[in-house]
Amino acid sequence: MMEILISFILAVSILAISPGPDNIFVLMQSVVHGKKYGLATIIGLMTGCIVHTTFVAVGISTIIKENNTIFLGIKILGAVYLLYLAYKVITGGSEISMSTEKIDKKTPFQLFKIGFIMNVLNPKVTLFFLALFPGFLFSEILPISLQFYILGSLFILVSFVVFSLIAILGGTISEKIKTSKNIGVWLQWMQVFVFIGIAVFILI
Repeated sequence: MMEILISFILAVSILAISPGPDNIFVLMQSVVHGKKYGLATIIGLMTGCIVHTTFVAVGISTIIKENNTIFLGIKILGAVYLLYLAYKVITGGSEISMSTEKIDKKTPFQLFKIGFIMNVLNPKVTLFFLALFPGFLFSEILPISLQFYILGSLFILVSFVVFSLIAILGGTISEKIKTSKNIGVWLQWMQVFVFIGIAVFILI
């Protein structure tokens, strides 16, 4: 039992460290807004993972997987939301920001909400859990649904720790570059590219 759970934790750690849309998004928000805001984004993403874990545990993920219309609809909603966020960044001010002080600041709750919605509207997370969790079932006694919740909790815990380190790194970078006069425009367009990139990732 412990060997299986340790193997699962190691696998999740490697996945969390590997470059992907979520940790890149966390890094970007931490650089733009600071580590506290990066942590708010992480909490939103991890709260979304609770929803996906529930989908897997109660069998909704199987329905989503087998119904192409539902699957495509969720993907389109997620992509449209991200493209809307990219549009909001572009039109956030009357002119392109030339310093980090002029970047449109979001509250921690706003970033929590963005992280949550972005995660929930990405059906690939549910399918990923559906593919990953069955290979790490660790008990013949406990109900499978309970094991899924345990694995989901471990996934969230490990990902939170790794992503928090990324947020701290991003926040440190943010503090060092705030004096740059031209960094605002770079950060603004980096946010746009990240949102569009994640939207494309969800659709393909």
